[in-house]
Amino acid sequence: MGVGNFVIGVVGKPSAGKSSFLNSATDAVAKVGNYPFTTIKPNHGITYYQIDCPCKKYNKQEFCQPKYGKCVNGDRFLPIEMLDVAGLVPGASEGEGLGNQFLDDLRGADVLIHVVDVSGTTDQNGKVTTGYDPINDIDWLHSEIHNWVYNNLKKKWVGIVRRHKALKCNAVETLTNQLCGYGTNSKLVGRFMDKLGLNEPLENWDDETLHKVVEAFLDERFPTIVALNKIDLPESGKNIEKICRKYGEERVVLTSALAECFLRKLHKQKFIKYYEGTEFFDLAEDQVDPSPEEKLKPLDDKTRGRLERVQDMVLFRYGNTGVVECIRKAVECLNVIPVFPVKNVNNFSSGRFGTKTVFSDCLLVPGGTTVREFAKIIHPELDKYYQYAETVGNIRLGEDDLITLNNNIISIKTSQVIQKKTTDDKKKDNSNSNSKDKKNDGNNEEN
Repeated sequence: MGVGNFVIGVVGKPSAGKSSFLNSATDAVAKVGNYPFTTIKPNHGITYYQIDCPCKKYNKQEFCQPKYGKCVNGDRFLPIEMLDVAGLVPGASEGEGLGNQFLDDLRGADVLIHVVDVSGTTDQNGKVTTGYDPINDIDWLHSEIHNWVYNNLKKKWVGIVRRHKALKCNAVETLTNQLCGYGTNSKLVGRFMDKLGLNEPLENWDDETLHKVVEAFLDERFPTIVALNKIDLPESGKNIEKICRKYGEERVVLTSALAECFLRKLHKQKFIKYYEGTEFFDLAEDQVDPSPEEKLKPLDDKTRGRLERVQDMVLFRYGNTGVVECIRKAVECLNVIPVFPVKNVNNFSSGRFGTKTVFSDCLLVPGGTTVREFAKIIHPELDKYYQYAETVGNIRLGEDDLITLNNNIISIKTSQVIQKKTTDDKKKDNSNSNSKDKKNDGNNEEN
């Protein structure tokens, strides 16, 4: 049982630090266990979204064994698929660079992380320069995606309106039909249209209105976190301030991907014990009677000097490298809820590895998911034979109740009568199968 089919797309011009960001976010240090994805394409990787595991709240850390990802003292790391979106250059919507591949890749992403060189030392094509304004990169990415969607609608708008009037559809139905190629559905279209609050009939929309519709669609379909990378370089400070003033701080994260790569590499080589997403790490001299598995190696002077520079320029100044924060904000843009299906809401057992193993499964489900819908997500049979559901304290949940962070430990109960009948049916089927086999064997002997 996986955590949900959500994909984070990472975009960025050449030399912005996208490769370093991907390497740090999908570093093998964090990869444990299996993945809930059947295949990983060459331009896909796995990153991890960190949440508080309920095992800590209920003092069950020693029994928590996630099927996917890992749990470290109550910090749960959920695997999330990450997509390297290729070909980001100005003119992508018109086929420049790897424009077609870029736009095709976008369809597979649910949320975007745009890695921007905030130092202003690379131009729009990634070539070394000075004094470049990184706001241009943010603006033209949004412009490329906007033009891609708008131009596709505009060139066939007359036919869209004609069909809309002939079929007497409402705006949500027509837009859903036209935007389905971008991986959307009627619920998503309904949400952004409600937020937009348009009262004008679709057949009367002018170009300005259509632009507004596309803008509202992009905000809902491709929410974007801006990773201001290379924050340790001298020119970054003034650009950070300018960008935050224009776009606000809600979806902007200050990052140093190279610093994160360096820290994770030292962690992997056992020179430090790095606590991801924080400013903290342990050195060999900080340890007292460590076990052989946890014992750290001493640093040489050169590596220690580099580590001190990372502390001074990134960790002490900004609190962390920002990479883990980017992942957290990207996932939270999707408005998803972690849900822990268990067999028993009193001891939290899953029934998979035995009664002592707790919280082995965790799924991320979209906000607004009902209890009955969740049963179907787990397995169609649970929906088919659904009887009731309960949460901690043996509190019964209605099948139309929405799943929230207050009821996200759930046990689905099925009809015992149906279960018994199903078992009897299986025995009956096996018996019939055996009878047929014997009959066939008899016929073969006669032949």
